[in-house]
Amino acid sequence: MNNSSTALEAQNGLEIAIVGMSGRFPGARNIDEFWHNLKNGVESISVFTDDQLLSRGIDPASLKNPDYVKAGAVLEDAELFDAAFFGFSPQQATITDPQLRVILECAWQALEDAGYDSHQYQGAIAVYAGANLSSYLVKLLSNPQFRGSIDESQVLMSNDKDFLSTWVSYKLDLEGPSCTVQAACSTSLVAVHLACLDLLSGNCDLALAGGVSIDLPQKTGYFYRKSAILSPDGHCRAFDANAQGTVYGSGVGIVVLKRLEDALADGDNIYAAIKASAINNDGAAKASYSAPRVDTQAKVIKNAHFLAEILPDSITYIEAHGTGTLLGDMIEISAMHQAFRSSTEKTGFCAIGSVKTNIGHLKIAGGIAAFIKTVLALKHKLIPPSLHFQQANPQIDFAQTPFYVNTQLSEWQTNFIPRRAGVSSFGIGGTNAHVILEEIPDDRRHDPAFERSHPWYLLLLSAKTNSALQTATKNLVNHLKQHPDLHLADVAYTLQIGRRSFEHRRMLVCQDIETAISALESPDSSPVVTSYQEPCNHSIVLVFPGEDNQYLKIGKELYITEPLFQEHIDRCCEQLQPHLKLDLRHILYPNAEHLEIAQQQQQQTEITQPALFVVLSALAKLWRAWGVSIEAMIGSDIGEYVAAYLAEVFTLEDALALVTLRGRLMQQFRAESKKSHQQFTKYIQQVKLKPPRIPLISASTGTWIAETEVTNPTYWVQQMQYKSISLSPEMQKLMQEPKRIFLEIGTGKILNSWLQQQEQIQSLLLTSIPDAQTAQSETAFLLNTLGKLWLRDVQIDWNSYYYHEKRHRLSLPTYPFDRQYYSIDSLDK
Repeated sequence: MNNSSTALEAQNGLEIAIVGMSGRFPGARNIDEFWHNLKNGVESISVFTDDQLLSRGIDPASLKNPDYVKAGAVLEDAELFDAAFFGFSPQQATITDPQLRVILECAWQALEDAGYDSHQYQGAIAVYAGANLSSYLVKLLSNPQFRGSIDESQVLMSNDKDFLSTWVSYKLDLEGPSCTVQAACSTSLVAVHLACLDLLSGNCDLALAGGVSIDLPQKTGYFYRKSAILSPDGHCRAFDANAQGTVYGSGVGIVVLKRLEDALADGDNIYAAIKASAINNDGAAKASYSAPRVDTQAKVIKNAHFLAEILPDSITYIEAHGTGTLLGDMIEISAMHQAFRSSTEKTGFCAIGSVKTNIGHLKIAGGIAAFIKTVLALKHKLIPPSLHFQQANPQIDFAQTPFYVNTQLSEWQTNFIPRRAGVSSFGIGGTNAHVILEEIPDDRRHDPAFERSHPWYLLLLSAKTNSALQTATKNLVNHLKQHPDLHLADVAYTLQIGRRSFEHRRMLVCQDIETAISALESPDSSPVVTSYQEPCNHSIVLVFPGEDNQYLKIGKELYITEPLFQEHIDRCCEQLQPHLKLDLRHILYPNAEHLEIAQQQQQQTEITQPALFVVLSALAKLWRAWGVSIEAMIGSDIGEYVAAYLAEVFTLEDALALVTLRGRLMQQFRAESKKSHQQFTKYIQQVKLKPPRIPLISASTGTWIAETEVTNPTYWVQQMQYKSISLSPEMQKLMQEPKRIFLEIGTGKILNSWLQQQEQIQSLLLTSIPDAQTAQSETAFLLNTLGKLWLRDVQIDWNSYYYHEKRHRLSLPTYPFDRQYYSIDSLDK
């Protein structure tokens, strides 16, 4: 039996996927650096010199005290923040607790890592997080210069941990549940548990869960107290005979959670799955309020096993709470042993470790740090070493338990079952949390439905500043170099659907990663296009050309690559067969068998007019399906019929019948237009013409068509004699408006003629398709135009663009914040 089949059998529909992660920890600016340190056994505890400590205001007498430990786990750049990105003024940023500022950035990056933009995502996104008591608030209120110049209620809202989650929801525009969680050291793992429950109950569709802990000032030591939680030497020796405590540190971690079945169906990047989670409390039957309790810790682990519907001996790693105190470690192993012994007598099969040996105890953020470590271990199929273990705590006989301390980087072995792990977090006050994690085998992520893709890809990058855009470009290039096996279609999809669009924008149309890297390394040269666009409501006018045989030579590539284009062509050609007595597809896209006949038929107006209508309307259907909002339309000759059909003046059936009859009559009575007009009048009078749903501009006058005019058959009879679009003063005025875009559903023939007739056009002129005489790819040209619309802040419906294909969201580089220093301390300098 292989891993994936076992995983399938074991899943009960209640699993939760981890689809995004972000974190900043001592010695690690991001998740990748965190994993690098973990697997290489790096201890990220800083040792401070006397000069450093004196500069932080530490009493010189303290430095001479042998119980003063000159060590701590530091979160670098904790007071740096991209205030402008989140709409904070410099003063507001300065009065805001760095914990809130850091978790805002972390939450944004976690969502981006998951490939989600809250403005495009239709589901409810929840937030569950906690923070330390604000030490920054104390600094603010003790500063007389600042206290007298600020609104104390604003200070409270910007620092009290009660407001943490709702600030994240507010600044990220999230409308799901938003709850600040507080359970001391187990807070952030409890947040994960609560997020899982709300996902399973349907209260939300995505959930951010985690915590932040920043004690200010950083880079200071602490006093060692015998039998307390802090160690005498600044090291955490979990489960070791020399364990005497831990060291406090600062950090932040956020994960993005989603129901597993939804994540698999949606092609999400899944790090691992949560099989089950449980929480409880020790109650009163213990030595003191802060003392741990064996049986309740055992019960929370057993409850998690029960809810996960697994046997304990299928778990081969546990990320323990592991504070490195003799009593705490002994009680934790006793509880784990009790939980496992209820169903197995096996020994020595389950590795254990503690992230606190690497980064210290992050208090509120300790649980999420342990959780993220374990998720990364599952992803990489490696168990990182737990540090400083030489000889077991004398009160722990590991030989009689299922557990052993993993002291070196190890391949995570599996006996034909999915890799599973437990994560424990126990808070002072007795709230215990345990989570069961399971790997998602690689073959679960590869559905054949995801293989189909467009032949060309549109890469989009944006930022709030030019410097951030340049950094984002470099970061993407480096990522593509490091992961050359990525499917570029998934890269494009993630950038389009999983990122917010900002003012500084950059686009590239390409076919492969090598071309993307080469082009983006020189972003100031073609084919990369960069622009600055403030938020703006552009008005789009569609322009449809008239009769031109070259349009019979376009669309073949789109017919193959764009299902929506093909569907419309097929539908039209099937409805035209009774009128034309042939399959128009044999004329439009002939194979060798039909080539000679097609060349003959392409000279007949009876064929060319309905063919032109079919191709142009199919192109326009693409644009509208992709969310391009149309302000108005204008068309020449047959192009005016396309505009009227899209405006619902005609039904498709009536439009096809009319253009076919029109072409036949014009071909039969070339020299006798009166006869053709008479017969056309007789037919169109039987057609029900409706008022247009989109404003139309008359090709004959260049002004707006009145409803009474366009619904009058006489208009369409007279229309037979107009072959070009009049450039009236009203049209010229429209073209002087910079917020207007004229998009020709053709090769640009009409727009080029307008350029020759009028100087100083302010509107943007775009075309949909390359000239048939060129060797350009139709798909690439169309994507380029789509990208140029995006550059002008036109909203694109990417879900509709990908309606006929399934794509994966990828973990790509997240937003590179332009951080600056904000601190009350700066006022004193």
